[in-house]
Amino acid sequence: MQINNINLKNYRNYENLSLDFSENINMIIGQNGQGKTNIVEAVHFLSFAKSFRTNRDKEVINFGKDSAYIKSSIQNIDDSYTIDIRISNLDKKAVNINKNPISKISDLMGIVNVVVFSPEDTKIVSDTPSFRRGFMNKEISQIKPLYYNILLDYNQTLENKNSLLKTQNPDTIMLDIYDEQLSAYMEKIIAYRKDFIKQISVIANETHGKISSQKENLIINYSPNIKYEKKEDIFKLLSSSRADDMIRGTSSKGIHKDDIEIMIGDIDIRKFGSQGQKKTATIALKLSEIELIYNMKKEYPVVILDDIFSELDINRRKMLIEKLLNIQTFITTTEKIDIDKEIKYFEVKDKNVNVL
Repeated sequence: MQINNINLKNYRNYENLSLDFSENINMIIGQNGQGKTNIVEAVHFLSFAKSFRTNRDKEVINFGKDSAYIKSSIQNIDDSYTIDIRISNLDKKAVNINKNPISKISDLMGIVNVVVFSPEDTKIVSDTPSFRRGFMNKEISQIKPLYYNILLDYNQTLENKNSLLKTQNPDTIMLDIYDEQLSAYMEKIIAYRKDFIKQISVIANETHGKISSQKENLIINYSPNIKYEKKEDIFKLLSSSRADDMIRGTSSKGIHKDDIEIMIGDIDIRKFGSQGQKKTATIALKLSEIELIYNMKKEYPVVILDDIFSELDINRRKMLIEKLLNIQTFITTTEKIDIDKEIKYFEVKDKNVNVL
């Protein structure tokens, strides 16, 4: 997997920018606020057609402009591609692959697989379940794009059901229809999530053992909101919860309340883990994403390290770089870091990017 180049127009603080990338490490150096992360954010757009920093696409459009453009040529194990993305204030986002418009974002997923390391990653381990669900959803979608479509359908149906539950006298026939649809979606989503956690838990435990001096195992368990896996049983559960849901005006049961349990030995690290344990577990999880994608796709993803070196001690930095040998990597940092590997350096200053 390799991103050969990127061209940006009216993207964040860049009116026009063209960069050619190394197949190895690309280190982007600059002080805070200069636009380092804007470049790797655009790289991430090539994978998901969205930012890893905001859910509002229009935030990436240069102030005063109507549209932002991203264009890139990519080579993966299957073929070469040109990806064009237009984000507009005036109409819907448009994505073209080899000059052909796509009808759904899942058509883009899997062409460019990207794993991002950022200071926010510790929230996967230490924060609310929504961060862990987001972790699952993003990674499964890269490996199995169909999952993304099913999840979108689930969320839309759930939104429709919740809107109906908030009305004075909800139509029970319509609620039955929504529950049947939700049950079918949940059966598939639960199966995807179970399989994902089963695979990544093994890799994460092995990785944790290599990067940690601790002897305890890193244990990752899927913690579903509902115990049933078949749509018929799920439908019965949703039906039995309806009276309470009508009182509350929202759906109390479903995969939108799932979680992941992360343990070191018998310690729930979200509640009782030290900062060191949380950082090590987080790195193990993120590295496991890389290995899982390789196992499934037979090629490594592109890796982004966004301002994380200041968060890591020397040993963790060294370990992380060693794990990324032979993987195209983008690093943002405020200072030049010498690494025993081929590096292409970019300096970002005053809206200009120069190769050092």
